[in-house]
Amino acid sequence: MKNTLSTLLGLSICMAGFSQSGYKLVNTYHIASPGGWDYPACDAVNKRLYLSHGNQVNILNAATGDSVGVISGTQGVHGIAFDNALNKGYTSNGRSNSVTVFDLKSGTILGQISVGKNPDWIMYDEGTKKIITSNHTGGDISVIDPVNDKVVSTVSLDGAKLETIVSDGAGKLFINAEDKNEIDVVDLASGTVQAHWPLGAESPTGLAIDTKTKRLFSTCDKELVVMDATSGKVVTKVPIGSGCDGAAFDPDNKIIFTSNGEGTITAVKEVSKDEYKVIETIPTKRGARTIAIDPYTHTLFLPTADYEPLPADAPKNARPRMISGSFQVLVLKK
Repeated sequence: MKNTLSTLLGLSICMAGFSQSGYKLVNTYHIASPGGWDYPACDAVNKRLYLSHGNQVNILNAATGDSVGVISGTQGVHGIAFDNALNKGYTSNGRSNSVTVFDLKSGTILGQISVGKNPDWIMYDEGTKKIITSNHTGGDISVIDPVNDKVVSTVSLDGAKLETIVSDGAGKLFINAEDKNEIDVVDLASGTVQAHWPLGAESPTGLAIDTKTKRLFSTCDKELVVMDATSGKVVTKVPIGSGCDGAAFDPDNKIIFTSNGEGTITAVKEVSKDEYKVIETIPTKRGARTIAIDPYTHTLFLPTADYEPLPADAPKNARPRMISGSFQVLVLKK
């Protein structure tokens, strides 16, 4: 009986640990400057947090929230990417159809690169050593060589409205096509589109990848779609919160986090390559719809703001107004 009780107790402890992510809000970094925001980005090498905000990028110490600097003149900035080997950062500036190049140590602007129309997501592809932008309303991607900061190729995706891009690290890109409800596959070596994989869900925005299990995680309207990155087969769909615009994957703990603008994070456990379970719905704040993760500390960062209450006679789909100067970043840890 004693052994049986010990076994049952051990199982219950394991199940309890499995049923929760352990994350909670531990800090809020306040940034008193105007404007909206899009993607945050964490440079884990230099321990800095970059925040797209209006027409500038705020740089914070990721551990303390202290201001490190500001990159100005990034009109309608969406995202930030890093080439740590060359000590360069890159911002995607949607309103000026450009990418700003800056020095990672000093924040000094090094140059501007013209890209496609309304660059949105931007990333550094470790496999090819290139910077990639998804040009949201241009329907193409721009491939930049960070050695000379020149666009070396442009790949058309038939006018699709493009969102997040991820890489398999071996020359293939996977891109959420928001208006076509599909993932497009691009081979960088040939500069060609290899496939259009239907998601069977609406409005894909955030995207993450597990390169070991070869699974893609696409955040759609109240659903996380898990797709086989080798065949395009939909493995499963998992319910998530509403208003999601971002996804982050923790490969060490095998958890996918979706940032839901309704004011939650959905934490989904990758039990195996074909089994996924929601293990927790973590409260955040309204408007916290994008997310970044520090892969070393596993810290989550979600930008948002405070909002004015809607009047009683507001239309059904009315959006509350942001309170000026209330921009902030939520910091969540285990």
